[in-house]
Amino acid sequence: MSAAAFLDAAPADDAREALFRCCGSRRWADAMLARRPFDSDDALLRAADEEWSAVGDDDVLEALSHHPRIGASLDELRKKYASTAGWAAGEQSGATGAPEAVLVALREGNLRYEAKFGHTFVVCATGKSATQMLDLLDARFGNDPATELAIAKGEQAKITKIRLEKLA
Repeated sequence: MSAAAFLDAAPADDAREALFRCCGSRRWADAMLARRPFDSDDALLRAADEEWSAVGDDDVLEALSHHPRIGASLDELRKKYASTAGWAAGEQSGATGAPEAVLVALREGNLRYEAKFGHTFVVCATGKSATQMLDLLDARFGNDPATELAIAKGEQAKITKIRLEKLA
């Protein structure tokens, strides 16, 4: 069953819950629910983009608040980057775990980011190593808050698309 078919057939409460798991903005989830039926996955993804582009900053911040804090726990980071088993085919499947120094820097960088911008650092992390995540985090520190929120909104859109595709 496609993601669109699943959402079209689901009772409203179940569809809302599934949409909210894809993107933690109530406004976005409710707007998506109101657009059913989607009829196709392409139509679903177009609707997701359209509705996400229409949300305000408070909605973006709400969605970002539903993401776990990257680096809140060194033990969790160690588990996440212990192997590359979940990486997509064609990536560096033989890479070993991330160096401890990178994990510590990632944790510290995330805490500094949150203090500076007032929200969790969000990036579409699919297939990215700890070092790549740290590089992205470091690159975004120079942004002003409005620019950073716009970037985070774009990253949330990528994450939402991946999660919607997993509904199938």
